[in-house]
Amino acid sequence: MRILHIGKYYPPHFGGIEKVNFDLVEELNKHHISTDVLCFSDTRESSFEEKEYRIYRASTLIKLNSTPVSIELLQILRKIHQNYDIIHLHLPNPMAAIAFQLVGFKGKLVLHWHSDIIKQVYLKKIYGPFQKALLKRADRIIVTSPPYLEGSKELADFRMKCTVIPIGIEDREEANEDQLQSLKETYRDKKVIFSLGRLIYYKGFEYLIDAAKALPDNYQVLIGGKGDLYQKLEQQIQRNKLENKVKLVGNIPPKEISAYFELCDLYCMPSCERSEAFGIVQIEAMSYGKPVVSTSIPYSGVAWINEHEKTGLVVQPKDANALAEAIKVVLGNKETAERLGENARKKYTEEFTLKKMFQRTVELYHSL
Repeated sequence: MRILHIGKYYPPHFGGIEKVNFDLVEELNKHHISTDVLCFSDTRESSFEEKEYRIYRASTLIKLNSTPVSIELLQILRKIHQNYDIIHLHLPNPMAAIAFQLVGFKGKLVLHWHSDIIKQVYLKKIYGPFQKALLKRADRIIVTSPPYLEGSKELADFRMKCTVIPIGIEDREEANEDQLQSLKETYRDKKVIFSLGRLIYYKGFEYLIDAAKALPDNYQVLIGGKGDLYQKLEQQIQRNKLENKVKLVGNIPPKEISAYFELCDLYCMPSCERSEAFGIVQIEAMSYGKPVVSTSIPYSGVAWINEHEKTGLVVQPKDANALAEAIKVVLGNKETAERLGENARKKYTEEFTLKKMFQRTVELYHSL
């Protein structure tokens, strides 16, 4: 069995989809299931790597609505597609989806449906017919949570092909002790609320910053990540005189993130739009045994992962006051915080490990 995973990008370019793609490809090859990768380069330069497996990076001509356009991706796929029994295509990825339909692949097709196309309305209109044809062609469609499957109009006519495989991650990493002690010293006598993600429209960080106005002075909000809204969020902090209560810590190197998870007393995910389809960072926090405060985005997997009053608290999106109250309820009672954190760790080990995602994916491959 030979498999080709096609994604938009691939590490060292990291995002939620890239993380899932990388973890699956690495694990498949560790278990001697030959799996290669085709993706876009984030530059005009193409590249090829061959170590334990092959990585083809096709040069990008331009980006339209955050969508890479590459003639070379089609050319590479045309040359190599006959080498594989299964193509596993991570979506949304319009250019790769169109390229797949042009090469005449005869093997099995697995679509990994990470998210509907939500914001790019014009792209959706142009790409719609290609997407429908792709869904008809697919042998199986992986969806990351039952609520997302239920709410997806695009998948409504293809639910018999769909299989729910939740995203899974490796277990927590040990934090660097020196870094952790430094953070503890910096934020001593503080109850730390941690949040992490790209600073973009659907993450809802502006509501967490607003919520900080209602939090006690010994509460510290740390927001990690970079993105287009950095300056706007910084101005919001300054305008509300929250510099001593909220800090944008910027991009956190992967090796340092574990120290922030170890440090925090609570993880907050204030996301506010269905573009937040799953929320991988929640399960990272849960793997560290941290209680979670998140939002009830309709037909998103966020509240399905964080069970209200079991692993944390769930509030309405875009409600800063509700976020503040939930944070105070959890951190205001040590027994509550410990109970929710223990349940969070248990749910992670039962449902959201990399091993479980790998096993479920391999079972799907074998069923084809």
